[in-house]
Amino acid sequence: MDVGFIGLGRMGQAMAARLVAAGHRVRVWNRSPEAAKAVAGAEPVGNAAEAFAGDAAITMLADDAALRAVIVEGGLLDSGQRPAVHIGMSTISVALAKELAAVHERAGVSYVSAPVFGRPDAAANGALNIIAAGADEAITRVQPLFDAMGSKTWRFGAEPERANAVKLAGNFMLVSAIEAMGEAAAFAEGHGIPGAEVLEMLTGTLFASPVYKNYGAMIMEGRYEPPGFTIRLGLKDVRLALAAGEAVNVPMPFASVLRDNLLDAIAHGDGDKDFAGLATVAARRSGR
Repeated sequence: MDVGFIGLGRMGQAMAARLVAAGHRVRVWNRSPEAAKAVAGAEPVGNAAEAFAGDAAITMLADDAALRAVIVEGGLLDSGQRPAVHIGMSTISVALAKELAAVHERAGVSYVSAPVFGRPDAAANGALNIIAAGADEAITRVQPLFDAMGSKTWRFGAEPERANAVKLAGNFMLVSAIEAMGEAAAFAEGHGIPGAEVLEMLTGTLFASPVYKNYGAMIMEGRYEPPGFTIRLGLKDVRLALAAGEAVNVPMPFASVLRDNLLDAIAHGDGDKDFAGLATVAARRSGR
């Protein structure tokens, strides 16, 4: 397929490389041109409009503001050349996803929302879980791209914003797990038991799942750099979850706790460390 890819952070670069390896023609654009040159086999283009064309265009941008600036305010949907399908893979607000669905419909461009679960190493291995929502025909059309980037595509209906709600629910559970492990380790240390030993036992038995095992290992080792996903981005996602919950009158009291603890980490200079570094907040508060 002829694919445009906009947004080449660590995740975007790995995902675009998977598309190249699968034999697709991939045109890439990033605000920092150096990132576009880092994807071997892809074709760097001079502006976002040149990438927003072909069989499909993928956006993998950092947040609502970046996506709105490039797609909506950048006027890409009004340009002469537009893709058959726009796949939005960024973690964005449910509200913006609804807005994007509406503006794409008016422009006559199919819009599929497809945020992912997985860190850059999973992206490099084509092992992402892709959460897709949009018209069945559009998803089926771009399924070969999802097959190149992920191990499984999970479909959640025709309304694109449903995928973003699922993504925020998952990230809320993920940060909750990190917070729980941080507090449990600090609690164990308070009783003279090495927190790392407790986490090793628990993540190998009762909590032997990828999130607990992988993030638990990082907490045990104090391995928070280089980051795969930063605390600052984690705060962004928790705020999005709180806003989406409020919009449908769903209280999320623990999400408010997580927001404050993430702010605590950022206030202590840890905003650009890995998400797992949230565990240091509980340790610091306990004097350890």
